[in-house]
Amino acid sequence: MDGTTTDGRTGGRWIQQWDPEDTAFWESTGRRTARRNLAFSVLSEHIGFSIWSLWSVMVLFMGKEYGIDPAGKFFLVAMPTLVGSFVRIPYTVAVARFGGRNWTVFSALLLLLPTLTAAYVMHPGTSYTTFMLVAALTGFGGGNFASSMTNINAFYPARHKGWALGLNAGGGNIGVPVIQLVSLAVISWAGAGHPRLVLGIYLPLIVVAALCAALFMDNLAPMKADTGSLAAIVREKHTWLMSVLYVGTFGSFIGFSFAFGLVLQNQFGRTPLQAAQLTFLGPLLGSVIRPLGGKLADRFGGARITLWNFAAMAAAASVVTYASSIRSLPVFLTGFVALFALAGLGNGSTYKMIPGIFDAKAQDRIAAGAAPEDAAAWSRKMSGAAIGVIGAVGALGGLFINLAFRESFLIAKSGTPAFVSFLAAYAVCSVLTWAVYLRRPAATAATADAPALAQV
Repeated sequence: MDGTTTDGRTGGRWIQQWDPEDTAFWESTGRRTARRNLAFSVLSEHIGFSIWSLWSVMVLFMGKEYGIDPAGKFFLVAMPTLVGSFVRIPYTVAVARFGGRNWTVFSALLLLLPTLTAAYVMHPGTSYTTFMLVAALTGFGGGNFASSMTNINAFYPARHKGWALGLNAGGGNIGVPVIQLVSLAVISWAGAGHPRLVLGIYLPLIVVAALCAALFMDNLAPMKADTGSLAAIVREKHTWLMSVLYVGTFGSFIGFSFAFGLVLQNQFGRTPLQAAQLTFLGPLLGSVIRPLGGKLADRFGGARITLWNFAAMAAAASVVTYASSIRSLPVFLTGFVALFALAGLGNGSTYKMIPGIFDAKAQDRIAAGAAPEDAAAWSRKMSGAAIGVIGAVGALGGLFINLAFRESFLIAKSGTPAFVSFLAAYAVCSVLTWAVYLRRPAATAATADAPALAQV
């Protein structure tokens, strides 16, 4: 597989030929190589998610002596989601420009910056502005998701993308509950006055993730930087339609993950230790179940799974709204953990839809006379660019959720109005999924999109 090229992409870590759609190549060589890259991509992305969600646990250590009210804390945990969403697009482009392995090493090491600065400022007396700036740096961890998903998307054939992308994302997502469990252990053992212990645990883990990527991952030479694909993808209507759906699934997962502990403290009067004992449950279940969403989408179709999933999310949001209004913690936990699980399931099914749309459109290109290899290359470029853009917009859902909670607690001293708005959003996503990706009216049967959408 290794060879030489004229653009400097040479050496033992650059793979020169890669055709996962070729069954013989996949079975003899491709599967083993793809799985190795997937495993260490998951490790790096996992650490990235932990650092991205760092301030969701740091706020549990911030008692009255820090002088930050609940609204200020919701805004603090919203900052990483804002930065993380914006860096996802350049992180997507960087994979093709520098190579998946090379960028994974660099992006992993970059996580040392927010971790070290957090260790420096994490004490009473630090200004709120400083906390906000340092929290913003953890947004780099959110970018790791986009680069990892774009890289793994290129390694796998269309028939396995749902499973591979679901496993990659799920393994990364689980970094959220893991850092929450680490924080629970620290609070239980040392008390809420020692947040630097959490940071001390993650510093060597960041180095390990970067080292493993350097030793065991590969770059794909055929994967070239293509700003034209990025420009084309922002003009594609399905990019924005899928972005809305991803706001509903991933935006919910990351937003709830960041806000869960604060809601428990402010809505139900939990102490930091009591909150830490519960916050990991939802993110853990949502992370573990994400590959199942991809697997179900591979079998039954991403749009069908996504539709029913949003309907179930609306039902779970109804339970949470009711529990919030009567302040019943058991009912609230039941509904909220269900929301996490469904958000994770929907993450897998919506991401399966993205390459499915462009793989189907590639078949339309072949039917129109394009060479199969050219159509496949077009599909990989477009779906890779779409993953970056949709992932970036979807991450903004975490910002919206935390801002909704901030306003809800400021105005109503309760999260109930926020939960009502989430219920309405899931209902809209259900209708959108049905109307665009499942409905088959005769009037649209002749449109250019109809053949593609029939296969999503």
